Amino acid sequence: MSDKSTKTIRILIADDEPLARAGIRTVLSQVEDFEVVGEAQDGFEVQELVPKLLPKILLLDYRMPGPGAYNLEKWIRENYPETTVLVLTAHDRDAYLSETIDSGMAGFLLKNEKAERLIQSIRNIATGTPVFSEEQIERAQKWKRHVGTKWKSLSAREREVLQRLASGEDNKTIAELLTISVKTVEFHVTNILKKLNVTSREEAIVWMLEHQPDDPWITKD
Repeated sequence: MSDKSTKTIRILIADDEPLARAGIRTVLSQVEDFEVVGEAQDGFEVQELVPKLLPKILLLDYRMPGPGAYNLEKWIRENYPETTVLVLTAHDRDAYLSETIDSGMAGFLLKNEKAERLIQSIRNIATGTPVFSEEQIERAQKWKRHVGTKWKSLSAREREVLQRLASGEDNKTIAELLTISVKTVEFHVTNILKKLNVTSREEAIVWMLEHQPDDPWITKD
């Protein structure tokens, strides 16, 4: 039996864009010690294929239909710890980067990276070496200090009110949509301003639009 089989890195590509999957497969299939064992187009398919294919590396787009990156990493860590997750995304957001690091995923690469870096990152991760750069770690820490902590200090209802404000809805409309009183909305807005350390609704809206902490994992209490 060839020694090559024991060294082959089995890779599952997960991306909801067919052209992206095809391009990634083309690059990885040319690498002698890589084997692309399958493709998934959403989080549900990832959960179907991982048990069947048992990949060493799950190359995961951060935003896809179905269970998100955070939940997939947690599920894999609990059920298939031999599989390691490497994020490959077009969305270079500090919130995503921070989540990737905190959740235990092994790396965060952008889709415009050179093929050589992707290949080397997969090889490093397959040997147990995470591939976050110092700059990425610093970015994630800064985000948590200046954005993540404030966002997580808001209650689920306060986050919802803030998102409604950022959508341009007034207090009366928000009250009707959330089935609460206008006075309760005003109470939530006061708490939001205090927790975000801003002095007006307009400043709170600017903060929301600038940082866009709209990911499901962030809204978990």
